[in-house]
Order: sequence, then C-alpha cells, then structure tokens
Amino acid sequence: MVIVNLAQAGVGNPTVNITVFGAFVLLTLVVVFRAGRSNRTASDYYTGGRGFSGSQNGVALAGDYLSAAAFLGIAGAVAVFGYDGLLYAVGSFVGWLVALLLIAEWLRNTGRYTMGDVLSFRMRQRPVRAAAATSTLLVSVLYLIAQIAGAGGLVALLLGITSKSGQAVVIMLVGGLMIIYVLVGGMKGTTWVQILKANALIVTGLVLAAWVMGRYGFNFSALLGQAAETSPQGDKVLGPGLQYGRTELSKIDFISLSLAAILGPASLPHILMRFYTVPDAKQARQSVVWAIWLIGGFFLTVLIIGTAATALVGPETIMSSPGASNSAAPLLAYRLGGELLLGIVAAVAFATILAVVAGLTITASASFAHDVYANILKRGNVEPGREVRVARITALVVGLLGVLGGVVAIGQNVAVLVALAFAVGASANMPSLVYSLFWKRFNTTGALWSMYGGMSVAVVLVIFSPAVSGAKTSMLPSVDFAIFPLANPGIVSIPLSFLLGALGSYYGRRDSGDARRYAEMEVRALTGAGAARARSEADPRPDQPQAPTPSQFASRSQSSPRPPSRPQSMA
Repeated sequence: MVIVNLAQAGVGNPTVNITVFGAFVLLTLVVVFRAGRSNRTASDYYTGGRGFSGSQNGVALAGDYLSAAAFLGIAGAVAVFGYDGLLYAVGSFVGWLVALLLIAEWLRNTGRYTMGDVLSFRMRQRPVRAAAATSTLLVSVLYLIAQIAGAGGLVALLLGITSKSGQAVVIMLVGGLMIIYVLVGGMKGTTWVQILKANALIVTGLVLAAWVMGRYGFNFSALLGQAAETSPQGDKVLGPGLQYGRTELSKIDFISLSLAAILGPASLPHILMRFYTVPDAKQARQSVVWAIWLIGGFFLTVLIIGTAATALVGPETIMSSPGASNSAAPLLAYRLGGELLLGIVAAVAFATILAVVAGLTITASASFAHDVYANILKRGNVEPGREVRVARITALVVGLLGVLGGVVAIGQNVAVLVALAFAVGASANMPSLVYSLFWKRFNTTGALWSMYGGMSVAVVLVIFSPAVSGAKTSMLPSVDFAIFPLANPGIVSIPLSFLLGALGSYYGRRDSGDARRYAEMEVRALTGAGAARARSEADPRPDQPQAPTPSQFASRSQSSPRPPSRPQSMA
C-alpha cells in the first residue's frame, strides 16, 4: 500500500480546521460562562458546590484523565513502538484500581477542598499544608507542561506551522484560553467542560476505531498484518523490545515507568480534588467505577487507532510531522475521512487538552489559596471571597508557568512527559496519603521527610536523566548532563519516599493528641462521621447532616441520659 506523505503534502484545509476548532471552543466557552454565573462561595469555586452525582463525576474524572497523553501520546507511542507503546496504557489503567481501593472513599470523608486538608487533619497544620501546597503546585505545573506542549503540536499540525516560534505563539493562545476557563468557570464550569469533552472524545475514539476495523472486515489480525508490512521494523513492531527490553537498563526503566504509571493516577492533585465535587463517599466510589469502565474502553480504541496509524500512515511520516508522534491520531483521521474528520478529531483533542489544563490550574490555585494563604498566612481568618480572589491570581501565575514550560517542551511525546509527572506525584504524595490514612504512628516529621524528600529526589533525577538531555529525543538534545541512566525516576524515588516517611515517623517527635486525632480520622474515613460538619464551617450551604465525630460522642455522653452509641467497628 502506498503511504501518502501527509507531512510534506500539508494536512487538511486550514480554513476547515479552524472553523471546526473555533466552533468547539465557542461551545465550551458558553458552557463555562453559564456555569460560572452561579459561583458565589468558595465551595462553588473549588468543588462545584459538591452538587455532582457519581456518574457525572465519573465521566468528568475520565475527562480529566483522558488527556493529550491518553489520546495523542499513547496513540503515537503505539504507532511508533507498537507493543511497547501499549504498555503506557496498561500501566495507566491499572493505576485506577489503586485510586478506587485506597484513595477515593477515604479522601472524600476526611478532606474538604485539597490534599492538604487530609494530611493536616492529625498533624501540625502549617508545615504539612506548606508541603502539600508545594507538591501540588510542582506536579500541576509539570502536568501542565505536558498538556500544553501537546496542544502546541496539534494546532501546529492543523495550521501547517513548522517553526518553533510559531508553535510558541500557539501555546500562548492555548494558555490564554485555559486561564479564561478557570477564572470564569471555576470547578463547576471546568467539570461541565470535562463531561462534554469526555463524551466527545469517547465517541470520536469509537468512530475512528469502528471505521478502521470496517476497512479490514473487523479482523484485527488483518490490521496487525498491515501494520507489520508498513513499519520499518517489520514483525518486530508486534512484539516487545522496540523501546524497552533490548538491554538490562531498558528493562529496569520499564519497571520504573510502570511503578509511576500505577501509583501516579491516585497521586495527582487534580484527580484527588475531584473526589470533593460529590456529596458523599458512596458517590465517590461510583465516580471511580464509572471512570474505570470509560477509561478502559477508551484505551482499547486507542490501541486500534495507534495500530491503524502504523498501517495507514507509517511511523516515518508520523515522526516527520509537526508534533512528531503526537500527530498519529490526527494524521490517521485525515487519511480516513479527509479534512472534515481531521477537523473534528483535532477539535476534540484540543478540547481535551483545554479541559485538562483547566482542571490542573484550578487545583494548583485552590491549593495555594486554601492551604498557603488562608490556613498558613491568615491562620484560617480570611473571608471566602478574598480566598477565591487569591486563587484566581494564582491561576494566572500557574498558567504563565505552564506556557513557558510548554514552549521548552515543544516536540516531546506527551505520554513520556506525563509519566514524569506521575513519578514526581507518586513520590511526593502517595506515601504520605497512605501512611496518614492507615498508619497510627505516622507524624508530622514523617510527612515532611516523605513529601520533601521524595519530591526533591524525583525532580533531581528527572533533571539529570535522558528525558532532559543527552539524547535526540531529550528536551535539550544539544547538551548532555544526564548522569542518571533511567528516563523515569520512579523505581528510586517512590520507594525512597516510603522509607523516608517511615524513618521520620520513628525518629521524629510525636504530635500532641496524636492518638485521639487518629481515632477521629479513622472513624471519619470509614463512616463519614463529622465530615459534613467540618465542611459546613466554611460553606454557607452545608451538606446533609452526618454522624457526630468521636469527640462529640464523648461530650454528649456527659450531658445526655441516652447517649448515641459508638460505631461497633471502632469500639
């Protein structure tokens, strides 16, 4: 089969591309402005008033997670590396089981707005909130860089922009739209955009996959055979080893990547914050179940899309296009349906990026405003309106940082960049969350050692890894200071973060009232008792009444002749 060199011939009609693209952006802006009109409290801005059902939040979670890495990055990795590219999807999907079993319900019961609420519940507030805010800002900016870089490559492909300066201008426009979403819509507007975008993305993936399978008589083996014929690697594209497994070092690198992919999703701040948009823990569980089904189904379509891009477009054409491997899905759409289908796929992919970066930005701004400004600098004495204004200013700053990082990362595979963000997030957040929820001895020292230590080690190893310098695919290919041999630091930084948390807890001084606070946190995490009361202290519109906290059990037993009984499981 003759492979059309789409990169040289030009991809589609820019007028059609811009028209479809503009229509989708206009639709999302209308949704954001309509939703933003009802933002009146801090709860509205941070959590959408906790008014979303489990199914709605599950679709939004899928939308948050099915980012440029899932659609553009993994499809490109499958198209170029075949079997090894699929491993990105497998690890990312397994990570959602960790979120379901370890995080979702517990987090919803113990927190209010941010991860810092959970970690500071039984520890010293100011140092732990500062560490949580630092981690949230760092991980959010890293993830933002990946998404915005993907947006730059996508729009550059649509408009035929090949220069880095032109792509940089595109990235700045993407950043401007993202900031508008956050400043106007808050979490409510962002969630509805996520729901809209998730439905559009899943339908688009199904249409592309069905179209491709129809061309091959719904015979996946025939598709694989054509991919092997087209790929310069031949049959090797169908087996492991093109990217990982060729050397002992690459095998270790794959283990490191898998560890980050499995623990990363449950450690990402924008994923954790979404559990607060539902009214109770039951809805939080349902959110993750919905997300698992939607994400798993979509990854199956991405496997077909990536394989079809190998068969119908060719890896060499993909890598020579603006955006490199991130262009696989748009190029396939153009090969199948011409200009109109390309415009639709590109618009959906761009909306995907906009929605994800908006969620990241609002999470970072909420963490700074709520944890640092309201609870550290103002010690809890701040008006909600003032706190929201600080959050909006922070969103502007975070957006600018993401834009600058995206300019540096132009041309990088967004799936690889996201894997790095996963590693940093899992190193900084996962050990502290697990220890805080399940280990009685865990204390403030352990939390600080784990978060700052894991975060610092992960960042340093990333800086001195082949992902940044020393290789043709590095962010800075012209220099070489890569002294750490692995592209992903997870295999070192994540276990080290767990170890530092344990050592800090054993050698650090115990927090005052630790046993009582842990007991109260355990009851709240298991039953939701007292969670609504804590949230109602900050929200003008409290949730439904819940059971009292352990301390309230004790106080009522002294004044009431018929005290409420203690939960049997915690007796």
